[in-house]
Amino acid sequence: MIPDWQQFLSARDANLRDGRVADFGDAAAELHMAQHGTVLCDLSHFGVIEFAGDDAQTFLHNQLTSDVKKVQTGTSQYSGYCTPKGRLLASLLLWRGTQPSCFAQLPQELLPAIIKRLSMYILRSKVKAADASAASVRMGLAGVQAQALLAAAFGTAPDQPHAVLHHTQASVLALPGGRYEIVAVPEYAAALWSALSKAARPAGAACWDWLEIRAGIATIVPATQEHFVPQMANLDATGAVAFNKGCYPGQEIVARTQYLGKVKRRLYLAHLDVKADAAPQAGDELYSADMEGQASGMVASAAPAPDGGYDVLAVIQVSSAETQPVHWRSLDGPALQLLALPYSLSH
Repeated sequence: MIPDWQQFLSARDANLRDGRVADFGDAAAELHMAQHGTVLCDLSHFGVIEFAGDDAQTFLHNQLTSDVKKVQTGTSQYSGYCTPKGRLLASLLLWRGTQPSCFAQLPQELLPAIIKRLSMYILRSKVKAADASAASVRMGLAGVQAQALLAAAFGTAPDQPHAVLHHTQASVLALPGGRYEIVAVPEYAAALWSALSKAARPAGAACWDWLEIRAGIATIVPATQEHFVPQMANLDATGAVAFNKGCYPGQEIVARTQYLGKVKRRLYLAHLDVKADAAPQAGDELYSADMEGQASGMVASAAPAPDGGYDVLAVIQVSSAETQPVHWRSLDGPALQLLALPYSLSH
């Protein structure tokens, strides 16, 4: 986190833990507002890679699962980065700046290794990958007043998911689930936060995690790297996979899964009625009676739910999810209560 920005947030009662804003003093009230009102979240726990150079977009198109050539200055896109075996190393949010550069956002803890790995394949391409996390302050705004607040701040606001509006001192990305990300130059961030927080409640990172989960957007973290092919994480349902493009690492496996077989595991939205001292974590295994002792799934993301317990995104064996109770950590553990995703799936 940028030191001046950290100092600004701390002066406004932000409690910081492990590089994230845990809360602003009342986590329960913040979660309630995330569900029923409007919240403003710091997103410094995500890092940003800038890909600069004439070949940046082509390079990413040849490395990632999505059709990166469709990312223009007015659009954003979800994407994935896979091993040659088709297993996800990272899930990404992509956008273009007003300059030719492309930007990729991912959890901060994954950023150094992903930069290093992608840089190995640049070779003679006219592109340079660099950590650009400190070049901007990222904020998440969501809720019933979010669009109106952005229109008041900037004169206009994007009105469709994945639309991007660029202003002199900030870019605004519209995301699924009525969420917006603001990418602001650091010098403008404090004034913008102060203006938005007059009507939007400052909230911890857990609120943004919960909003992402309710939107059905999986985030790959160290505990889940190389566990899922893109379809298991529903990347095909969120526009993050293009099946009509050329080769990229893992493309053969991803295409074979799509065209020659049924996707046996999918990402499900679910609720776990457990107490805070037994919080589910990404990477936790799930079990059902039909799998004879083998895990039938894995938690991909988890966050406290406003009404108690935890909401999770979990990759689960489709046959198990459709016919059996699925339990957390063991067959004797709490059962997941499956909820409806905000998008449809094709099995």
